Amino acid sequence: MVYFIGGYPCDSAGQELSAIRNSSNPQTLANVVEVNHTFSAKPKEPDKDHYEKMTRYIEFISPHANVLEPEASARTYKPVDSSQDEDLVFCYQDTNSCRAGTAALAKRLGQQRLAIVGLGGTGAYVLDFVAKTPVREIHLYDEDGFLSHNAFRTPGAPSVEELRAKPIKVHHLHTIYSQMHKGIIPHDAKVTEANITELLGLDFVFLCVDNGPSRKLIAEALRAGNIPFIDTGMGVDLVAGDKGLSGICRVTYFTPGKNDHLARLPMGAGQDDAYTSNIQVAELNALCASLAVIRWKKFQGFYVDLEHEHHSSYTIDTNKLINEELQA
Repeated sequence: MVYFIGGYPCDSAGQELSAIRNSSNPQTLANVVEVNHTFSAKPKEPDKDHYEKMTRYIEFISPHANVLEPEASARTYKPVDSSQDEDLVFCYQDTNSCRAGTAALAKRLGQQRLAIVGLGGTGAYVLDFVAKTPVREIHLYDEDGFLSHNAFRTPGAPSVEELRAKPIKVHHLHTIYSQMHKGIIPHDAKVTEANITELLGLDFVFLCVDNGPSRKLIAEALRAGNIPFIDTGMGVDLVAGDKGLSGICRVTYFTPGKNDHLARLPMGAGQDDAYTSNIQVAELNALCASLAVIRWKKFQGFYVDLEHEHHSSYTIDTNKLINEELQA
């Protein structure tokens, strides 16, 4: 049996579809939902699930409506507002996971509190991806303003008026992504010794900074605190002779069970470091972020993880992705 709200459905001639009628006595369900009719049309073979059952009733009613209005459809894809539901982190329901059958996997990402340190390029793309997961909190750390060059390194398309307002990165991004995810918390501050302890109470950290000493401070503190984290890096250079850009995108991953490879990170203050050219291109930032978020999702069991790699590097000119620091 199913419940129906509204006038009784009819065929194209205006006759009520009596074949599915069970009752037309209005009633209130759970003191909240008022329904007008109930239908019953049991198939020979029981429905496999709720989806199959509801689809069957829709397919019974819809053809009659389509005779009068060919474009009419029960599949309106109307967004369901969940902004007032304290148990849900999204401002509207995640219909993508249900549609794809990955809702159970998505739940493995829930209840986590994580941080993204550095939002100027790769970190902003990490936010774009993570904001579409049911994590409980996403803390953003960056003290810098969102300038015109950032617009060409990050997702979205800010207007010139937005850039002229010179917003702080974390507040600019919070304004955008809080329309979808309720748990985004901006911190317009650089992570230093004075506030590093704020990261030690979290479940995971994405480190997306381009400053060696800052990377060293944060990475060492997270390792000492047994906080799993991923550090991203990019070294891109202009090849002599104006031949184009070449370089490497890197993702290095640390867990309590495998964190003896800190030397993989560029942590010096000198300018000879391969990662200090600071050439950034949107698609490379997005690639670094994609690899980082995929690695994090593997850690959470969302994706299958066969190699348990803790260091991956993608070389642009040869199109090779190499996994190292494998955990047995």
